[in-house]
Parts: sequence; C-alpha cells; structure tokens
Amino acid sequence: MIKSNFTNWHFFFLVVLLNLITHCQKEKPKSEITDIDGNVYTSVRIGSQVWMVENLKTTKFNDGTDIPLVTDYTEWKNLRSPGFCWYDNEKEFYGSVYGGLYNWYAVNTGKLCPIGWHVPSDFEWRILTTYLMEETAFKLMETGTTHWEYNFYATNETGFTALPGGKRGYYYSDFNGIGDYGCWWTSTDTTNDEAWYRDMSGGGWVITHFLSKKAGLSVRCIKD
Repeated sequence: MIKSNFTNWHFFFLVVLLNLITHCQKEKPKSEITDIDGNVYTSVRIGSQVWMVENLKTTKFNDGTDIPLVTDYTEWKNLRSPGFCWYDNEKEFYGSVYGGLYNWYAVNTGKLCPIGWHVPSDFEWRILTTYLMEETAFKLMETGTTHWEYNFYATNETGFTALPGGKRGYYYSDFNGIGDYGCWWTSTDTTNDEAWYRDMSGGGWVITHFLSKKAGLSVRCIKD
C-alpha cells in the first residue's frame, strides 16, 4: 500500500517556505558523528534538516546495551523484541558498506541512534521528500553502479548517498533486494504489528509503505 507524500496544501506550502529560508544552509561542510561502537559517520544538511550520510551499523544501543544479533531464521520470524542482523548474515562483506538491518522493535526503543540523534518519524521523512519535489530518489541516491545495479539518473545532489541495502523479510526471514533497492524505517507505526518505512530504487521515487515490525530494514538517523 502506498501513501501520498502530500496530506494537504497547507503542509506543502509550509515545508516549501521553511526550506526556501534554509536553502543556503544545504552546502555546509559535513561533520562527523561517532556511535557507541566507535563507528564514524558524516552528516549533511538538507533544507532545514541534518541527516547522517551513512546507514547505521551499531551493535549496541546508545546506553551501551547490546542489540541482540539474530541470525537464525526461525528465531527472527518469531521475534517481537529488539534485534538486528547483517544482510545474508555476512558482516564483513555487507555490513561495512550497507550497515545493519534492524527490526522496528529496536527502532522503538528510542536508543538506536547516537545521543543527539534519532530515527526520523514519518513526518520528518515527508519534510525531506516535499523539499526535494520531483525525482526525489535520484537526488538522494549514490551515483554510479558500484552498489546500485540499475542506476542511470542519480545525481546525489543532496549528499545523502542512499545505498541499496535490501531488507530481511519477516515471514520466511529471507534476505532480498541488495543492489536493487534500499528500505529505511521511520519511527512511526500504523498498527500494533506494522510501521511506516521508505523505499528507494532506480525509478526515481521515494515510496512510502508499511511493513511488519518484524522485518529488518536499514536505518538513517536525523539530528535532534
């Protein structure tokens, strides 16, 4: 199911006005952030927001508690508490580039991102996509085909550098989509069992879907 990025004209013009005011700030140099594992990330200002440029790859919550690493397929399928994994359970091959895949229960702790950062809400993602207007995904996606299999129009003009990290399913616990698409959680749920996320692929659009909270998706953090 797809939800429109625009709920009403008032929201649209408010976001446009806000980002016109802050447009000149987009070109500020990137700064570095370190998570509790010691992983270093850069950030970029896009309109009125500051986003991390890389997918999260932490194995611990920001209070130092370990996030359970769940590799077993049956355990992942039945999990209703925080957990994460690496694509195909291969940290060295995939984790260093694409980051981890976290279920929404890990997102919902509010402790996944470094202190001073958080997982963006559905509303905060809407602010980003409304600001970028047309061909949104192309402006956010890494250029070239080093990581994207089909990627002929990406400009990455924002510096967001979205990567196609795929996802881990919730029913069969299967891994799919690496190189084809990227999926990022929001912190906003829709029901007791599902939450909103964003999907990007070579089509040029940032699509809004909802999915079981058991699924494993990438995470981008946004500054408080």
